[in-house]
Amino acid sequence: MSEIICSGALFYAIDNKKFLFLHRAKGKHKNVWGLVGGLSENQERPWQTLEREIVEEIGEQTIFKAIPLETFVSVDNKFSFHTYVCLVHKIFLPNLNEEHDGFAWVSFSRWPKPLHHGLKNTLANRIIVKKLETVFKIIDLLV
Repeated sequence: MSEIICSGALFYAIDNKKFLFLHRAKGKHKNVWGLVGGLSENQERPWQTLEREIVEEIGEQTIFKAIPLETFVSVDNKFSFHTYVCLVHKIFLPNLNEEHDGFAWVSFSRWPKPLHHGLKNTLANRIIVKKLETVFKIIDLLV
């Protein structure tokens, strides 16, 4: 089995301090809330994967800043998931593809349910929460 590399974006709108979540319409994770993102193709690097997935899943977006948040690696080192916080100036209406049937812009820790299990673990991790809080403080200083 070869290595599986995935990437996801936790979009954060600076104007109203909300996060974008997408509701899966089909596949293995049908009926759960998750991030924009997916599987690397053709030797893509994690960020290249995410750029492509953003366009495919929600349409072209202007990202003010992208910040690596976490890289989860499975115990057997055959799966990795790279999570980025993607800052945008204001909320937008995503142009959803067929993979998703809904979206929600939500406040910190007011995550929609049910969350994808991996994302739920990430957002419950105290270290990740501290990283996000640090990002918010820096944004508040810059804005």
